[in-house]
Amino acid sequence: MMYVSIVLTIFLIVNKSFGLRLTMSSPVPVTDTNPFSAPDTPLSRPKIGNSIVDVIGGTPLIRLNKLAGNAKATILLKLESMEPCNSVKDRIGKSMIEEAEKRGVITPGKTVLIEPTSGNTGIGLAMVAAAKGYELILTMPASMSLERRVLLKAFGAKVVLTPAEKGMNGAVAKAEAILASTPNGFILQQFNNPDNPKIHRETTGPELWYQTDGKIDILIAGVGTGGTITGCTQFLKPLKSSFKAIAVEPVESPVLSGGKPGPHKIQGIGAGFIPKNCDTTLLDQIIQVSSADAIATAKLLATKEGVLCGISSGAAVKAAIEVANQPENEGKTIVVIIPSFGERYLSTVLFADLFQEATNQATEV
Repeated sequence: MMYVSIVLTIFLIVNKSFGLRLTMSSPVPVTDTNPFSAPDTPLSRPKIGNSIVDVIGGTPLIRLNKLAGNAKATILLKLESMEPCNSVKDRIGKSMIEEAEKRGVITPGKTVLIEPTSGNTGIGLAMVAAAKGYELILTMPASMSLERRVLLKAFGAKVVLTPAEKGMNGAVAKAEAILASTPNGFILQQFNNPDNPKIHRETTGPELWYQTDGKIDILIAGVGTGGTITGCTQFLKPLKSSFKAIAVEPVESPVLSGGKPGPHKIQGIGAGFIPKNCDTTLLDQIIQVSSADAIATAKLLATKEGVLCGISSGAAVKAAIEVANQPENEGKTIVVIIPSFGERYLSTVLFADLFQEATNQATEV
């Protein structure tokens, strides 16, 4: 106790950002009256949000260590998996609904929102819809993970499954059919909605510039709707002419590269068509990654880096390692979007072996 007393007597902490001061004469810390953390930066957010919607964005950036090996470039991971509902799609869930509200085209308690989704956008929309009071109907290919279906239902959304072999095209067609028979229905349409890239242009891009002190040289992201890489690049390219945007797609469905669509196991990217929100004129390079490599890399991210993420994250990191080892990229900073959290994929091919192992595990006495 004497030691603690002495320490408290001589200890003084002054933090100019938050105005905290602790002394013997001031036993209660002075509180910060500024309602935002990281004030006047792209990472600003309210200390206490009015709802879950207010704390979307402002995700951390970390280094890739062991998997980077001897790469001469620095690889950084943008952990969109740490959004409130664990995916980058939380951002567009907020943006598409709130921008539509501003235009007066949707109203809580009246409008029925409809959306085709591979899962993550639907979950982000379901979170925002629940917080704001909207009914939500989602169409989704039956090949998407069971976890996604359960999460959507947990938020009160209605889920309509479409044939897996029809991919996202089938989900889009079903959503349009539902719209035709639903009074006060409204499709947000993530693939074409300009409020998708807009939120990345206004938040994700600025965050990356701020977090890297403008040193970001290359952005690598898987393409689902194309909104993330398009919006970020729209912000970053004018600030740095040497900046490059690299898109990642499944080798089994190389549509961006001019190939034909096909089935693959990288959920969330490779929709089988080029979305309107994907501005291909902004892309400097397109890298194809196989489902097998994406899965293997995602597993390594968990066991070697402690980063539990989805299959599309594995694809993006696999591409980043390839780019980081190219001689012309020595000394550069590469940022990879980690779009979703791995817990959403426990029942998929990503963790199927572990799921079976855990299910059959015997009790030890």
